Amino acid sequence: MDTKNQIIRVTPLDRIDEAIIDVLRHNGRITYEKLSTLVHLTSRPCLERVRKLEKRGIIRGYGAVIDLQLVSPGLSLLVLAALSNQSGRSAQQAFESTIKKCPEVYDCQLISGHYDYSIRMRCRDMEHYRVLTETWMNNSELHIDKLIAHPELSVIKSSLPGL
Repeated sequence: MDTKNQIIRVTPLDRIDEAIIDVLRHNGRITYEKLSTLVHLTSRPCLERVRKLEKRGIIRGYGAVIDLQLVSPGLSLLVLAALSNQSGRSAQQAFESTIKKCPEVYDCQLISGHYDYSIRMRCRDMEHYRVLTETWMNNSELHIDKLIAHPELSVIKSSLPGL
């Protein structure tokens, strides 16, 4: 049986698990001692709960929040991409493979509506964006019908801490 098509039964989280997730979402570097105090547990049960959340895949990892503007000044864009209606799954796979390999792309979702993909990317400037997307548009395997770019002006809200 194909594991992608299996129904995943999810055990609901209790209020303590939700509290642990909320704290770690804002501070992944917190000590287990401090975390256990905040969620009203002793250290050992708190650690066991975190490990269970990791094992279940609810907590997938920990990382640093990087200010991309300071590391690589440039332009952040939200790009909507539409593939040709006649293109089929092979074009979708080719497009997704291209996007996964592209270092300028840091987020991509398959979406519903008039467009097929929502892409968040970072380029040095609009010329860099133009050259990059021209190579995509000229690649006949991708069957791109339309790309619409929306340059980011300002971050109003982010789920990442400190932003």
